[in-house]
Amino acid sequence: MRVIDAHQHFWSLATPGHEWPTPAEAAIHRDFGPSDLRAAAAGRVPLASSVLVQSQPTDTDTDWMLALAAATPEIAAVVGWVDLASPDAPARIARLAAAPKLRSLRPMLQSIEDTDWLLRGELTPAIQAMVDHGLRLDALIQPRHLPMLARFAERWPALPIVIDHAAKPYAAQRELDPWRTDIAALADMGLWCKLSGLRTEQATGQPAEALRPYVDHLLACFGDRLMWGSDWPVLCLSGDSYCDWYEDALQLTGLSGERQARLFAGAATQFYALGEDDA
Repeated sequence: MRVIDAHQHFWSLATPGHEWPTPAEAAIHRDFGPSDLRAAAAGRVPLASSVLVQSQPTDTDTDWMLALAAATPEIAAVVGWVDLASPDAPARIARLAAAPKLRSLRPMLQSIEDTDWLLRGELTPAIQAMVDHGLRLDALIQPRHLPMLARFAERWPALPIVIDHAAKPYAAQRELDPWRTDIAALADMGLWCKLSGLRTEQATGQPAEALRPYVDHLLACFGDRLMWGSDWPVLCLSGDSYCDWYEDALQLTGLSGERQARLFAGAATQFYALGEDDA
């Protein structure tokens, strides 16, 4: 089996506008690049390629990622950032869409106090530009955003949407509801979801096995529209390694054959429109 990691990050602390991680996140407060990912996966994960996702709400970070992707064959696609509320957003989106590996944009909704921000009228030109240029939306959200995202998806049916980190359920408290009902409603609408970022939502010392109710629900709801991502190196804040989360996901999902290949490669390939050369 080959693996396409649907969600990982690189960053350079020297990039202008870098905000996070800070020295408080000592385990990941350094530069991370392709050689680090190769080393993290070596020997235990058959990693073929990955989707590089923005980590900073800046144009400079997106430009840096696209330049890195252009020089790195293993980066199959890039999820960038644009200030969707800016009057210049449609022009910026048009320029970015010309980059061969740009596939999606990700506003950092989890950090915006207004839960309904994505529904604001001033964002309409930018969202329309995303649709016009064949881009996708990566939804970095929390459970509070799920009803809003349903309204957004109804408004923009032509925009493919993937929910990052399963909307970050409250795994530390082992809460399932109303997350369970709200995310099932989005699955029924045809949205996609990433099996990623869950270990860092748990409390210190909680085992990966405690995520089983969440994983079972995601598999049942999203099926072939669920894709595995590492969220590395943010994952390291949980104490897990890249290989630990891969092996935990294998055990928690219990899939084999075509269903396993779909989770670990096929869904990301379809959603992000990766060609054979990309994958």
